[in-house]
Amino acid sequence: MVAVHAQSVQPPLSDSEKALHVLNRLAYGPRPGDVDAVRRLGVKRYIEQQLNPDSLPLPPDLADKLSALPTYQLTATQLYQQYGPPSFPPNSATPEEKNMARQRANKDITPQTHFSRLWLATESPRQLQEVMTEFWFNHFNVFEGKEWVRYWNGEYEKDVLRPNALGNFRQLLGAVAHHPAMLYYLDNWLSSGVNTPEARGRFKGLNENYGRELLELHTMGVDSGYTQADVISLARILSGWTIDEKGMKDGQPAFIFNPRRHDGGDKVFLGQTIKGSGYQEGEQALDILARHPATAHFVAAKLVQYFVSDKPEPALTEKLARRFLSSNGDIKAVLHTLFESPEFWARGNYQTQFKTPYQYVVSSLRATATPVLNVRPIDGVLNQLGQPLYGWLTPEGYKFSEEAWLNPDALLRRINFVNGLSNGKSPIARSDPPPPVPGAPPVAAAPNTAAPIDPQQLQQTLAPALTPHSLSTIGAAPANLQVGLILGSPDFMKR
Repeated sequence: MVAVHAQSVQPPLSDSEKALHVLNRLAYGPRPGDVDAVRRLGVKRYIEQQLNPDSLPLPPDLADKLSALPTYQLTATQLYQQYGPPSFPPNSATPEEKNMARQRANKDITPQTHFSRLWLATESPRQLQEVMTEFWFNHFNVFEGKEWVRYWNGEYEKDVLRPNALGNFRQLLGAVAHHPAMLYYLDNWLSSGVNTPEARGRFKGLNENYGRELLELHTMGVDSGYTQADVISLARILSGWTIDEKGMKDGQPAFIFNPRRHDGGDKVFLGQTIKGSGYQEGEQALDILARHPATAHFVAAKLVQYFVSDKPEPALTEKLARRFLSSNGDIKAVLHTLFESPEFWARGNYQTQFKTPYQYVVSSLRATATPVLNVRPIDGVLNQLGQPLYGWLTPEGYKFSEEAWLNPDALLRRINFVNGLSNGKSPIARSDPPPPVPGAPPVAAAPNTAAPIDPQQLQQTLAPALTPHSLSTIGAAPANLQVGLILGSPDFMKR
């Protein structure tokens, strides 16, 4: 007689665990009091609020801090006018002019861009919007260190990615395709149809970079059926999509379609004939890509990977891909389906995803309520951990998987970082002194506004994440080591 073993059924998540789960996946982890607040509100209502970020006003002090960043208010054109070298692009300026422009950007634009991202990530109640803004920045990655991208990447995030993060995929795709940060980063602004009237000098020749990445990384994904011929056709279709150097000097938008650099012939793209019609060809190609089943599947798999499991679950991926197609690329509708799925709520997917360096740093700042008054130490630790803000060189963006980030050196660096937070003396909570004025006495740095972290409060903030073994270890340690043990625990490394 064969014994039949009943399959063990894992208990469902408790209310506190559900609250922590949504705060870890739809947000960058809880701040003090957040778990109780979500329990009182109910996780379904919390999810609905997060899917509708405009219903959540920004705290006045956060809005005031953002409005006090001068470069954060500027359009792409204004950034060009105020920070651009005397001639465009940088490679036509002298080395001295390029260096001066880079120094001005490093002094003004870069820290203000980093402040805005970190303030919103740590303080905004619109947490899902921030999570999805980071998700889409990786999906549509541009590298801050590539010359002119440094001037535009913050505005690209603010005016293209964040407003469309929970909107329509086709609209997001189009906004990215028109933005000078992407046109410059992937060189489409240089691309010209062969033998077109203005295909000369630096604009001579067809550039396939953007067309290739648009297919491989932004829409259909690798091995999805497109060919090299499709890459070339798409590059021809997008020839003449460029940056208006002269127009920006007069205050015009950065994007322009230049018909004198456009290949006007008919093209065959993904089996469809696209008649030579100028600018409209590009819009038609973006329509085709946004509606393609491979795009739906590729985006769905990445969302499952981010929100549920490093290895996308095929059934859930397929369900989300169908929702993507039936809703015409409605990102909010796709996420709604994901957050209602049994897979999202399965105990087997609770506290299982290893945090990226960025997620770890931001969740530490949130859990300890550390005020971000100085971005330089945060930039420093993210550099050490291998995930500098806007710092991934190649178009695929940062990975989110445990395999990419879990190693002994990284764990040690994480623990060193949180030990520095625990005593309330972190330089993150102390603003830099203003630059010295010749002849004037030096001005001291502002006082540190952070108090030492209370281990009992931190334990309460993160209670549903901490296992009995961790609690026992923490409780047996001296009080001055407990915060470091909590934030350095295997439990807090995961979300």
